[in-house]
Amino acid sequence: MANERDVGNGERKPVRIWVDGCFDMMHYGHANALRQAKAFGDYLVVGVHSDAEIEKHKGPTVMKEDERYAAVAACKWVDEVVKDAPYFTNVDMLDKYECDFCVHGDDITTLADGTDCYQAVKDAGRYKECKRTQGVSTTELVGRMLLMSTEHLRRRPSIGADSNAENLDNFSAGSSQSQPTTAISHFLPTTRRIVQFSEGREPKPGDKVVYVDGGFDLFHVGHIEFLKKAKELGDYLLVGVHDDRSVHAVKGSNYPIMNLHERVLSVLACRYVDEVIIGAPYSVTKDVLEKVYNVGVVVHGSSAIDLDVDGSDPYRLPKELGIFVQIESPKVGLTTDSIVNRIIEHRKIFEARNRRKAEKAILEAKMEEEERRKTAANIELHQDSVR
Repeated sequence: MANERDVGNGERKPVRIWVDGCFDMMHYGHANALRQAKAFGDYLVVGVHSDAEIEKHKGPTVMKEDERYAAVAACKWVDEVVKDAPYFTNVDMLDKYECDFCVHGDDITTLADGTDCYQAVKDAGRYKECKRTQGVSTTELVGRMLLMSTEHLRRRPSIGADSNAENLDNFSAGSSQSQPTTAISHFLPTTRRIVQFSEGREPKPGDKVVYVDGGFDLFHVGHIEFLKKAKELGDYLLVGVHDDRSVHAVKGSNYPIMNLHERVLSVLACRYVDEVIIGAPYSVTKDVLEKVYNVGVVVHGSSAIDLDVDGSDPYRLPKELGIFVQIESPKVGLTTDSIVNRIIEHRKIFEARNRRKAEKAILEAKMEEEERRKTAANIELHQDSVR
C-alpha cells in the first residue's frame, strides 16, 4: 500500500496517525479534519482532552468529556480514541500509540501561556497539516445559541422551498478570525464535500433497508445512540434529514441552529449511516419508501411524535403498511433543547468564554502570520543558496 512504511526485511507496516483536540459539540468541521487526517495513512488514533484540561487552556466545554469521547468514537474515520489526552502534544504520546506523525489543521492552537501546542512534534519533524474547514467552529455555534437568531438560515432556500421565502434569503457574511463569536454561518455547500463524506455504498440484494428521519440539529450522542439502535434492525440505514423550513415550522423559535447542509454532513460522518436523503419530507411518503430504496422498516424513538404542520401523523403511511417500529430512545439525557439550555442557563460564562476565544484568536493569527513569514524567508534563503 502507498500509505505503508518499510520496517525492514521487505515487510510493510500500516501508517498510524495521531490527531487530538477538544471536539466540543462535534460538528462537520471536526469530522472533515479527521477525514483528511485519515487520508495521510491507514489507522487514525484520536486523543480527546478532558474537561479539566480544556477548562485550563481554553475555557468551559458545552459537552461533557464522556459525551465528547462517544461522539468522536462514532465518526467513521476514527479507529481508536484515547481519553484524557494532554493538551500539549508531545513525541512521547506519538511513540506510546505507535503513531508516525501528528496531523492538525493549518491554524495555530496555543496553551494558556501562549505556547504552540504542537511545537514539540513540529521540532521533531513529525507534524503534518490539513486544511481547516471554514464556516464552522464550536465558538460560532455557541454564539448562534447565545443570540438565538436564525441569521444562519439566510443563505439559500431549502430543497423544495420557495426561493422568496422570508428568513431564507440574503445570507449575511460570517465570522472572521478576529471576531469568531459572530453567530452567522458562512458555510458554502459543494457536491464535492458531500461526496467526500458519503460512503457511496448501495444496499446489496436482500439487504433490509431501515429508514429514520429527523432534524438532527446540533448532532449529538443522543442521535448517535438512536442511529446505532436503528441500524441493528436491518442491514442498511437510510436517514432523512428535514429541511430548514420543516424544522422551523415544527420546532418553532430559532430552530434549527444548524442549516440543512451542515446537519447533513454531520449525519453522513456517523459510522452507522449508509445514505442520507437531503431535505426529506417531514411526513413519510410513498416516494421515500420506494423511490430511493425499498424500505423494509421505518423507525422512530419512544419520544412523542411531533405532528406535521397540518396536524397529521407523519408516520401514518408506514403504520398503515405495518412497517413502523418504535424503539426505546437512548437514556443519555441529551437532546438539542438540553444543549441549548446549557448555553442559556450559563450565558455569562459562555459569553466570557467567547470573548476570551476572540482575544486568543487574534494572538494565534499573529503567530500564524509570523510562522508564514519565517517559512517564506527560509524558502528564499534556500533558493539563494542553490543559485
